[in-house]
Order: sequence, then C-alpha cells, then structure tokens
Amino acid sequence: MAVEQYRQYIRQILSERQKRASMSRKYEEYEVQTIFDEHQDHYQLLYVGWRGNKRDFGCILHLDIKDGKIWIQHDGTEVGIANQLVEMGVPKQDIILAFHEPYIRQFTEFGS
Repeated sequence: MAVEQYRQYIRQILSERQKRASMSRKYEEYEVQTIFDEHQDHYQLLYVGWRGNKRDFGCILHLDIKDGKIWIQHDGTEVGIANQLVEMGVPKQDIILAFHEPYIRQFTEFGS
C-alpha cells in the first residue's frame, strides 16, 4: 500500500477518536488534540488541560510511518489501533508494534 493511504487511515482514526473523546469530556479546561506532522510522518492523539486543580497531559496514541510501515509507538486505548488498521486493509506485516522490544516483535502476528 502507498504511504499516502496510510497517512489517510491514521488521520481518519485519530480524528474520529478525538471527536468521540471531545464529546464525552467532563471538564471545560480539558481537551483532546491531534497532531499530524505529515512532513516527518509523526501522528499523535493527546489530552491536555486541568482536572480540578491538577494539570493533566499525556499521550493516548503515537504513530510514525517509517520505511513504508506504520510504527505504533504508544497505544493507550482499550481497542488497539493495530486491529483497526488491519480492518481498513493494512497488511499485518506493515504494522510494527514498536512498544514491544525488538526481540518480542517476531512472536507477534505483526511486522518485526
């Protein structure tokens, strides 16, 4: 598959998740943001804001495209993004579960 198609899939998934999360947020000073760096192929879904009197910030999803493959650097969701990508037609060998150490990746059903 073409890298441009992978970019489109990632943008679509992150935008949908941002929309759902934004609709369900409970705090006014709390938001979910998407970051699309298509020049360097870095993509993130973040939360940022305040929960009561505590500052809250973190990464929900972080994906990169490297060498024509999708590298999942972090997946903090219950429904794994790798499975969503497969459902969209991305071959499993083009998805790298980068949050696993390199030795372990060979034992997954995804790329290594």
